[in-house]
Amino acid sequence: MNHVETRDHPKGGRLHMPRSRGAASGLLLIVLGAWGALAPFVGPQLGFAYNDSRDWTAARGLLEVLPGVVTVIGGGLLLMSRNRVTAMLGGWLAVLAGAWFVIGRAVAGPFGLGDVGAPVAATDTQRLWLELSYFHGLGALVVFLGAVALGRVSVRTARDIEYARRTVVEQPGADAPVPTGAHAVAIDDESPTEPTPNTPTRRNRRWGVLRRSPAGSTN
Repeated sequence: MNHVETRDHPKGGRLHMPRSRGAASGLLLIVLGAWGALAPFVGPQLGFAYNDSRDWTAARGLLEVLPGVVTVIGGGLLLMSRNRVTAMLGGWLAVLAGAWFVIGRAVAGPFGLGDVGAPVAATDTQRLWLELSYFHGLGALVVFLGAVALGRVSVRTARDIEYARRTVVEQPGADAPVPTGAHAVAIDDESPTEPTPNTPTRRNRRWGVLRRSPAGSTN
């Protein structure tokens, strides 16, 4: 009988996870990052501008476009990755980018990074909405989503363990293991079969010849 061995093989190891684990957070981060990077240029056209000018400046590039692009990259890693380490990298990128949205203007002056200007607002309420939409609120929301994503992808649940394991059957001489959902039993077709009652054995054939020999003959 052929030897059959069944073993559990990890599918991707401990770092493997379902892609859906960080998909929702990743998609929201991509949307928020795109707004943060494009708002300085599309905001004036919508009448919702932190600065009337739509020209490119170093301050806008460092304080708005850069964290927005990093947020989009982090969200893309969370959305597409099946690897736990890669997804955590995306989460940390989002957290850092969100923090830069919040504190970037505070450190821009001492480090000589420039100024993005003042919000174009007629009332204090409009000024508050501009501050939240362009910097503080946007950054806080990005940090929150990045932290939630980190918490989700860093935990290995029982569902992840079941998803990452599979049972395979290995046979000597086979090129590759054959996946299966249960233990298999191999039957050797070449194994000898038991004689049936109608099949004469060698001893029975010998005695039959002797009984059919002529009378009076001697051996």
